[in-house]
Amino acid sequence: MDLESKYKPVLDLARDHVQDLKVEEERDVLKITGKATEENKQRLWDEYKKIDPNMRDGDIIINIESSNYDEVYEVQPGDSLSKIGEKYGVSWKTIYELNKETIDNPDVIFPGQKIQIPKKD
Repeated sequence: MDLESKYKPVLDLARDHVQDLKVEEERDVLKITGKATEENKQRLWDEYKKIDPNMRDGDIIINIESSNYDEVYEVQPGDSLSKIGEKYGVSWKTIYELNKETIDNPDVIFPGQKIQIPKKD
């Protein structure tokens, strides 16, 4: 079994909850890097422990940095930064400032786009 298949549940979780995700397989070791909240980092480790409870396989490296945001949100049709901000109790400006690298215009976001939701103001 290849490593991406073996660790599919971990990778699926990472794809949904890790920003700047990078997955590489080198010399029979799967490397997963990126940024996530402490809660989501723990979820990854918990999922990994279901696959390798004793953590002895030595065929995966999970190196996830802590982030300065609470979670990642996938934009839905009809969303705006203001609506998303109201839902999470933060201002649209705070969301925009955290996501300037991926949002060119704060008035234009797209369904399916993933944005970081900052910690409450």
